[in-house]
Amino acid sequence: MIDHTAIRVSELGRPQAFQRAALAPRGDPRPMELGAEVAGFGVPPRAHLWLAAGEPNRPPLHLALRTGACAPGDAFDAAALASGGRGNGAPGPGPGYPAGYCGAFALEPDGHNIEGVS
Repeated sequence: MIDHTAIRVSELGRPQAFQRAALAPRGDPRPMELGAEVAGFGVPPRAHLWLAAGEPNRPPLHLALRTGACAPGDAFDAAALASGGRGNGAPGPGPGYPAGYCGAFALEPDGHNIEGVS
């Protein structure tokens, strides 16, 4: 199992605002800052998702986060789009996905494909 992951982003401001808004419907991840160039999301004292300012990962990454996404117009999708994300797949089941699997996709400011999944 993966304990944590890190994404390189061009600057922390917009990506951090995107992640904060997109993860807020889940209710537990809280941002933790380590200086001006690194931010984590999780339940202190641990973070499971880290953002680090620098040259963004290329190619952009796909990262799926458990957010409870599923219903059309779900909270993850709405929050991701309202915080500067670009839609990359409406909430709902995907073709070939297992029964009960629903996701919503948004591109964050640096183009990383973030999926909110049930």
